[in-house]
Amino acid sequence: MASAKYFHDDHTEHILQAKFGTRAIHAGQHPDPVTGAVIPPLSLSTTFKQHSAGEHNGFDYSRSGNPSRLAFETAVASLEGAKYGLAFSSGSATTATIVSSLPAGSHIVSVNDVYGGTYRYFTKVASALGVEVTFVDLADAANVASVIRPNTKLIWVETPTNPTLRLVDIKAVAEIAHKNNTKLVVDNTFMSPYFQNPLSLGADIVVHSVTKYINGHSDVVMGVAVTSDDEIFTKLAFLQNSIGAVPSAFDCFLANRGLKTLHLRMRQHAASAQAIAEALEASPRVENVIYPGLPSHPQHDLAKRQQKGYGGMISFRIKGDLATANAFLRNVKFFTLAESLGGVESLCELPATMTHGSVSAEDRATLGITENLIRLSVGIEDTEDLVDDVLAALEAAVKL
Repeated sequence: MASAKYFHDDHTEHILQAKFGTRAIHAGQHPDPVTGAVIPPLSLSTTFKQHSAGEHNGFDYSRSGNPSRLAFETAVASLEGAKYGLAFSSGSATTATIVSSLPAGSHIVSVNDVYGGTYRYFTKVASALGVEVTFVDLADAANVASVIRPNTKLIWVETPTNPTLRLVDIKAVAEIAHKNNTKLVVDNTFMSPYFQNPLSLGADIVVHSVTKYINGHSDVVMGVAVTSDDEIFTKLAFLQNSIGAVPSAFDCFLANRGLKTLHLRMRQHAASAQAIAEALEASPRVENVIYPGLPSHPQHDLAKRQQKGYGGMISFRIKGDLATANAFLRNVKFFTLAESLGGVESLCELPATMTHGSVSAEDRATLGITENLIRLSVGIEDTEDLVDDVLAALEAAVKL
């Protein structure tokens, strides 16, 4: 694998002292020593010349390490305040690799309101690997203590959760995890490194679906894990190379390019989401709105405490049923009906039949993923246009 000394050179140490936007642009970006190119070139080579057998410049084979991938990994690690970053071919591959690091017979505690793909992996795949998963409501962090076992190796948390935007007190869960000699993984996809840094709150590993906000342009499928734990890094880096679920150099180049505007995009995502959430909450055509930036959110105070902002994701229940929800989805003009989130364009979807279709009907009912629950990924279009679009679609779908 690529030499870890890249993470500790003088340039990187200097960048770590800079503000977020400066780190987003400069971390991991070294002018080419031969040509002087300011933007690191895309490195498509699969193999690298060695000075003598086993002696090279940190790269020998592109699955084990690639300059474009390492530049991206370094940048994400810097933004999360981590020592190490490891990129994977998808967010799901990141999850699978972390679970693969556990010994057979391990137990995982997961927040019950988890991304549908993670739920599918935990319930359909992890069990075949000899790993058992217990799902628990973590609205109260103390709930985790009652399900920890002697063989519990990981606690897996999303906050905010997808799609009901429940929050989990990261610091409180981390304290319980560490008292029980257990590691905490936090999926930080919804907040991005700009609005939340779980490592600073006690998490051991932070994961992202890079596909979403970090890349931000809906043209890359990718995942990343960051950590400051040397032992965790060594184990995951070995598995990254051994399993080989690594992203292409081109995807790393694109994601690193997207990362450089993350701070600018997240500000606009959040500003528009706040305006839309307030407009939805004021509408008589809406049953309820779920957005951490609203004082009506039951964990608004926690959001203010552990986040730096409220993000670009909104869920709301339209007054009516599945047909009403579909009418809304048909009538929006600037929100595209599609899965995924975090791109520059606004998206809308119905979790019950789309992103969370793999979750059992019983579990969806428990979690409140109803047929009238609509999820919005607010893009960076002009705020007024998006607000008007949502209100017009509501008027068309719900007749008072």
